Amino acid sequence: MPIQTEVLRAVRVNSKAASADALAPTLENQPPPVLQAGEALVRVRSAGVNPSDVKAALGIMPQAVFPRTPGRDFAGVVMDGPSAWLGKEVWGSGGDVGITRNGSHAGWLVLPEAALREKPGSLSFEEAGSVGVPFITAFEGFRRSGMPQPGQTVAVMGANGKVGQAAVQLAAQAGAQVIAVRRGGAPWDGPSPGVITVDANAGNVATRIRELSNGKGAHIVFNTVGSPYFEAANHAMAKGATQIFIATVERPVPFDIFTFYRGMHTYVGIDTLALNSIETNERMDAMRAGFEAGTLRPFTITADAVFSLDHALAVYREVLGGAKRRMVFNP
Repeated sequence: MPIQTEVLRAVRVNSKAASADALAPTLENQPPPVLQAGEALVRVRSAGVNPSDVKAALGIMPQAVFPRTPGRDFAGVVMDGPSAWLGKEVWGSGGDVGITRNGSHAGWLVLPEAALREKPGSLSFEEAGSVGVPFITAFEGFRRSGMPQPGQTVAVMGANGKVGQAAVQLAAQAGAQVIAVRRGGAPWDGPSPGVITVDANAGNVATRIRELSNGKGAHIVFNTVGSPYFEAANHAMAKGATQIFIATVERPVPFDIFTFYRGMHTYVGIDTLALNSIETNERMDAMRAGFEAGTLRPFTITADAVFSLDHALAVYREVLGGAKRRMVFNP
């Protein structure tokens, strides 16, 4: 391929903002970056927008450096770098991308060659660019807790969120019985058929999970919300069960040590910001076959949820406000 000379654009955050109202991302011209040995240049075709992308701009993520271009998730085409990768369609994410190094809310993205992974051919760029953080978070939780197995019961608290939907799909793909607990009475719009849904507002959640698991409780509880479900999740756990945490509302929670050790329970905390792009995309590659086979499905990306970089501020604010739709940039 010829040397890349096209000047594109990139979102730039020059310093952390004191509040959402103070967010002031700018658009800058972006010539193709000069590559170092072992790097590749990706032309970004789609980039998901995650709460962590925006929270980093607010200084909530202490790792974040400034100035920088945000954006962790991406799908695109390799335009420069190792000859074996030129022209290939790739996808991925990373805890360093958009946090400690320039990210995907841009036309050009520089990655380590070792971070390159081929995009599933069955996914559009918009779909592939939206998978990253939610599926990586769900996958890493299960990887650390022990992947779900046929015959096990997996309860997902906050299943109507993006990570919750990904966790439900991964557990269902593994053959586990999946109980999706919908927060706030929201309807279930996740794909996996055969999933049992429970309305968190309709009675005692722990009791219902035990009823659905023949009194045994859940072998894995994926708690995507944290403190609001902490007590119910503990009561829903089977002997020797694991509870996974990725977030919380309140930091302090009442903790019954006696119940914990008598139940032989395990708690697993997940922070995907600790995974660099190489580590992250090894995990993305582990999910590739599921997306190719259709046992995993990407988020639905409607036409009105695809934005140019000109709309960065409005998109960031909507995501920070708890956007229900999955939103992506098309640089």
